[in-house]
Amino acid sequence: MRVHYENSLIPVEYSLILAENSTIESKGNTSIVLNSMLGKRVTIQYKNEIHCVSCGRKSNKSFNQGYCYPCFTRLAACDKCIMSPEKCHFEQGTCREPQWGQDHCMQSHYVYLANSSGLKVGITRGDQLPTRWIDQGAVQALPIFKVSQRYYSGLLEVVYKQKVSDRTQWQRMLKGQVEEIDLLQKQAELYELFSEQVETIRSELPQGAVVNIENDAMTEIL
Repeated sequence: MRVHYENSLIPVEYSLILAENSTIESKGNTSIVLNSMLGKRVTIQYKNEIHCVSCGRKSNKSFNQGYCYPCFTRLAACDKCIMSPEKCHFEQGTCREPQWGQDHCMQSHYVYLANSSGLKVGITRGDQLPTRWIDQGAVQALPIFKVSQRYYSGLLEVVYKQKVSDRTQWQRMLKGQVEEIDLLQKQAELYELFSEQVETIRSELPQGAVVNIENDAMTEIL
C-alpha cells in the first residue's frame, strides 16, 4: 500500500501495489488508485504464495508484515528499534544497515499528540506530516517536540507513555466513536507533569537536539 498527499485541499490518495515481479519496489509493478474504487465491489484472490516484500523470495511464512526470515533478521527496517525507537543502537555502531539508519533514523523527527480512537502519543519523521496522522485515522493532531534524530523522539515518547497510550484502538476508530479533545490543553497538562523528565533528557543531549513546539492551534483532519 502506498499513500500520496499533496495538501489540505486535495484528499489523500491510496494506491494498492500489484507486485507482478514479487518485490513491492519493482519498477515493473503496477498500482491501482483505491480512491477510484470507493463504492465499488472488489475481489482479491489469494494465489497461495508468499513472497518477501524486500527480496521477492518465496517463503512459507511472512515475518514483520511481509518479509522472509533472512530479511527479517538482516534488515534494519525489521530491527527491534523500529517498534521501540528508544532502543536505537546506531550511535553504538551496531546498526544492521548504517546507511539505511542514516537516511531514516538520523533525521529530524516529531513527537506528537493525536486523537484517533482517543488520546495517543506518537513519533514520525519530519517529512511524514500530516501523512502519518492520516494513516492512523486521526481526526486531530498536535506536534509537541521536534528532535534531531529518531532515538531522541523515542526517549520523549517513553516519558509521555507513562500517562498516554501509543496505540490506536482501531475498532473504535472505524466505528467513528471518537470524541473531540482539546490537545492544546492536554499538552499543557502533560508538560506540567513531565517537564522535569523532559528537561533531564534535554540536558543530556546536544544543544538544540530537543525543541518544544509552540502551537496556537491543533490540526483538524477531516
